[in-house]
Amino acid sequence: MPQASVADQAYPNSAVDWISKLISFDTTSRLSNLDLIDFIRSYLERQGLQCVLTHDRSGKKANLFATVPSASGRTTGGIVLSGHTDVVPVDGQAWTSDPFAASIRDGRLYGRGACDMKGFIGVTLQLVPMMLQARPAQPVHLAYSYDEEVGCVGAPGMIEDLVKRGVNPAGCVVGEPTSMRTIVAHKGINAYRCRVHGHAAHSSLTNRGLNAIEYAARIICMIRDIADGHKADGPFDEAFDVPYTTVQASMIRGGIALNTVPDLCEFEFEYRNLPDTSSEEILSRIRAYIDRDILPRMKDEHPSGRVEIEELAKSPGLDAAEQEAITQLVRALTNDHEVRKVAYGTEAGLFQKAGVPAVICGPGNIEQAHRPDEYVTLDQIAQCEKFLAALIGSQVPHGA
Repeated sequence: MPQASVADQAYPNSAVDWISKLISFDTTSRLSNLDLIDFIRSYLERQGLQCVLTHDRSGKKANLFATVPSASGRTTGGIVLSGHTDVVPVDGQAWTSDPFAASIRDGRLYGRGACDMKGFIGVTLQLVPMMLQARPAQPVHLAYSYDEEVGCVGAPGMIEDLVKRGVNPAGCVVGEPTSMRTIVAHKGINAYRCRVHGHAAHSSLTNRGLNAIEYAARIICMIRDIADGHKADGPFDEAFDVPYTTVQASMIRGGIALNTVPDLCEFEFEYRNLPDTSSEEILSRIRAYIDRDILPRMKDEHPSGRVEIEELAKSPGLDAAEQEAITQLVRALTNDHEVRKVAYGTEAGLFQKAGVPAVICGPGNIEQAHRPDEYVTLDQIAQCEKFLAALIGSQVPHGA
């Protein structure tokens, strides 16, 4: 929806007002997030903070990174509070209220992104004046990314930039919805598009064509075999809600007419690997099957046959070390010492890969994410405020 210029905007005061304002920006991943980013940047700059933006290639999307210095003026080390600004589509969903106009009913704040994850971002922004007044013992970094929902595409540029600038945070809390419980691990995300190229012919002359759909189907069945193998034989990690690596084909397109041999079939597939399971091994098995079994048969039928695999998204899993200072601190502040691991992916694995220890903890229940009438409870917002206020007042040493 169109937004007024940032100069005309009134900035919210409470966390609920902040979350409601953020929901009003339609930042569905297929759209630009710049209106929201400009609004946040204007607010932070008026608070005297410097914002660093990293854009995508089109210039239509951006990450925002800002630092609240420590009492001594230090801007390195400290804690990162990380959240993504994009949301999933509402197309075809039966909402009982406008998904981009927040509403409160029965102790719940409704709207697209309310829990995933504008709830967390709204709380962090509401606490900025408190941070500046309290003059924390260590810097607090605000990291807001784009395109997390399509495979954690935006955050790598922001993380690469903070590494180059020597920010060197001691820890990161990614505020995905966990019902304010501590999550110490998640799976890796790997997404690909496979294009199977055949040769078109009239369906009465199938011997002169090469059916791309039929060979794509063979590859998809092999992918299912890999999935069945992991489900039956592991490896397993029972701390995960789904305790094995999962693999699936998800979207497929091909053919132009019933009486035409299809010359192209495209499908997407993904796998979510346990953190200690090689993500490359699965792709290597698929490529080996194509090279060994599929391509020779295709070439026997027609020399134009070929198969291409394109990487769409790739993000590492998270396996937070219990001895890391950020893990111990978040556990202490939430009074939560149960080991929890989740099948969905987050940007925490990217921070860990860059040398920044990370855990996941944020308001809302993941079961509400992506659904119609998405909501976060007001109680969860209040718990998040209390948690972050305590976190900001704590010290996270390096190397603990």
